[in-house]
Amino acid sequence: MKRAWLLLFLCACSGTPPIESDWEREHAMQLAGEEQVALPPYPKSGNLVPVYVSATSNFKFFVDASTLSVSPRERVIRYVLVARSPSGVDNVSYEAIRCPEEYRVLAVGEGPGKWASRPSPWRPIVKGAALSWPYVLSRNFFCPHRDPILTVAEGQDALRRGSHPAVYVEQNNRGGGD
Repeated sequence: MKRAWLLLFLCACSGTPPIESDWEREHAMQLAGEEQVALPPYPKSGNLVPVYVSATSNFKFFVDASTLSVSPRERVIRYVLVARSPSGVDNVSYEAIRCPEEYRVLAVGEGPGKWASRPSPWRPIVKGAALSWPYVLSRNFFCPHRDPILTVAEGQDALRRGSHPAVYVEQNNRGGGD
């Protein structure tokens, strides 16, 4: 009898992860204590500011400056990104960067004017990834010197200038980029 209880105890303590229900998967952000974020208006072409990502990318990247939001206390900047393929197809996403090291997708565009809320977990920002827009946005625009921008106006100004002024000064003092 003792062996049966021991076997039952060992099985209960095994490393098998618990099974999640559909509701738990759908509400993972709430269960993790993260806030639900209201989706911004769908991007308009007049609000798109081009962002240079890499000479090796065939895509063109834009941020809708009107959708920028800043939470300096949480170190989070939210924005709408448009990645335009060489054939002219727009991939639209609502994303967040937690300065200076993580990003996540909050929603994706399903067509003109429609969002699908698909929050992903926070992921590390990796320098040199094939399409490294989170690294470029974090380092050059939203998290200069690893600190978050403080206002929406500061972020919009950095986008319009092509980088945050602090990054520009830092790169010039070193004699170039990375």
